[in-house]
Amino acid sequence: DIPLNETGLAQARATAASLATERFDAAYCSDLTRARQTAEAIANCCGLAPGFDASLRERNFGAFQALTYAEAQARFPHDYHRFESRDPEFTFPGGGENLREFAARIRATLEDIARRHQGGNVLVVTHGGVLDLIHRRCLQSDLTSPRDFPIPNAAFHWIEVNGPNWRLIEWAQQDHLLTTLDEVA
Repeated sequence: DIPLNETGLAQARATAASLATERFDAAYCSDLTRARQTAEAIANCCGLAPGFDASLRERNFGAFQALTYAEAQARFPHDYHRFESRDPEFTFPGGGENLREFAARIRATLEDIARRHQGGNVLVVTHGGVLDLIHRRCLQSDLTSPRDFPIPNAAFHWIEVNGPNWRLIEWAQQDHLLTTLDEVA
C-alpha cells in the first residue's frame, strides 16, 4: 500500500483542480492509500465525500505482491511465464486472483455503482490494472491480448456504463497534467 510521491501528489492536485467545475453525483475510490490521496484531493475541490471500496483495488498478485518483475521472475519462473503470457486461468500462488476472477470483480463492482446512480455522473478513482480491464470491457477486447493502449497516471478516462453495455467516450485525457508529467510520452 504505497502512498503517492511528490509527483503523484502534484498530479492529484492538478486532477482535482481540473475537475472542480464538473458535477458528480457520487465518488468511489479504491481503499489503497495512493487512490485515497487522489480522491481526497478531488473531494476537496468538488465537495464530494468518496466511498472507499476494496473491490476497486488492483489485482491481488498473491506471492508476487511487493516484488519487482525481476524478483518475481527469479523466484517463480514458471508462474511468471504464465502471468506474462496473460493466461486468464493462472492464479497467483499465495492467494492471488486469476485474470478472469479479477475481471469479474471489476465488472460487478462498476455495474453495481452504475445501477445505484443510473443516469448520473460518478467519479471512480482506481488503479492501472482496473483501468486495463475497463478499456478491454468497453472495446470487448480479449483478456489475453497484449495491452496496446496507454494508462498514464492521473489521466481521465470517460466511460458510459448502461447495464452490460459499456462505451468508451474518451481515454487517457491528460491535458491537465502537462506541468506534472513524469512519464515518457
